[in-house]
Amino acid sequence: MTEPEEDFAAMFEASAKPKRFRRGQTIEGTLVAIGREVALVDVGGKGEAQIEIAELKDADGALEVSVGDRIQATVVSTEGGLTLSRKLQRGAATNRQLEEAFRSGLPVEGRVERDVKGGYEVRIGGARGFCPFSQIDIVRTTDPAQHVGQVYTFTIIEFKNGGKDLVVSRRALLAAGQAENAVKVRQSIVLGAVMTGRVVSVREFGAFVDLGAGVQGLLHVSEMAWTRVSDASKLLSPGQEITVKVLRLDEDGKKISLGLKQLSADPWSTVASGYETGQVRTGRVTRLTDFGAFVELEPGVEGLAHASTFPPTGQPNGWRKSVSVGMEARFEILTIDADKKRIGLGLVEEGATRASVSKKAIDEAAEAEELRDYKSRADAGSSGSFGSMADQLRGALTRRQ
Repeated sequence: MTEPEEDFAAMFEASAKPKRFRRGQTIEGTLVAIGREVALVDVGGKGEAQIEIAELKDADGALEVSVGDRIQATVVSTEGGLTLSRKLQRGAATNRQLEEAFRSGLPVEGRVERDVKGGYEVRIGGARGFCPFSQIDIVRTTDPAQHVGQVYTFTIIEFKNGGKDLVVSRRALLAAGQAENAVKVRQSIVLGAVMTGRVVSVREFGAFVDLGAGVQGLLHVSEMAWTRVSDASKLLSPGQEITVKVLRLDEDGKKISLGLKQLSADPWSTVASGYETGQVRTGRVTRLTDFGAFVELEPGVEGLAHASTFPPTGQPNGWRKSVSVGMEARFEILTIDADKKRIGLGLVEEGATRASVSKKAIDEAAEAEELRDYKSRADAGSSGSFGSMADQLRGALTRRQ
């Protein structure tokens, strides 16, 4: 027999030998048939393994796979044929199976029974496990009760005392799934896109919004509304779903800037036709700076009353004595630049002589304020995380090892 013939004979002999599988072993196979209750998987032996259809459906009950797809599963039984599972069903999990699931990393199903100190009590088959608050979800909820009664898929991260002490995590599985989908989500995000996301956290400078698969964008406080927002937490809360617009996007899609106010009409669009120099309007003082006071003339339209337009007092910054935040007063429109969204104002007081103010002074003061806002957005972007929460989890686990 020639050498090629010997190689072929050896390969044929090896293929004829039935493969030996053991319980708890993770294997890969090809779906060859899908029935009403079970599917058949070709795992390379003479026969096929079977897996329940429920294992191949998503949370909404829709089939995730089709004939010809490759799947990974764990051997849960070798008696009377090979039985596979991608997760242990909560009603059928024994202590031995749970231990095998712990060692092989096989997901298990469990029902959240109640919230206890530090986390949740979870029933898995005949066993009770503990899931810390931090491991029940990627986003920490403000209402722990919302998970009670839910059936989730968990991974066992601790197995002690023969299964009497179980610690489980749902977050680890969610994070792993996010890591797989994060690349696709980033590729789908384009400049100017309008997307629905979920608020992850609210900070002083703005809010981080999950756009899917843990990919986060920053919604700066200055982009939330046309009116000035002093407290973002009064407008948004963690877990809230919002629709946002992509304003800026870096090359690799890891830093995403979002806007909310851009989805409503800009109130400044009426300024060019409705405002004129010399008009006197009632306004509300929203904040004070070294160079003057900002005054809201209508929601979303602010003007600047320069310090030089207030009655002189002969003292440095003495003009502040005549104005305070929240005060409503009458202001005369001195300058208008609708394109740059700038209005110069002067406080109208009976018997007072108001100093004139130049457009240059108004522009310089407004530009100083714009620079401050720009630095605020830049600082927020550098201090926050725009990446996948799964990346953070992997980093934390690496540090623990």
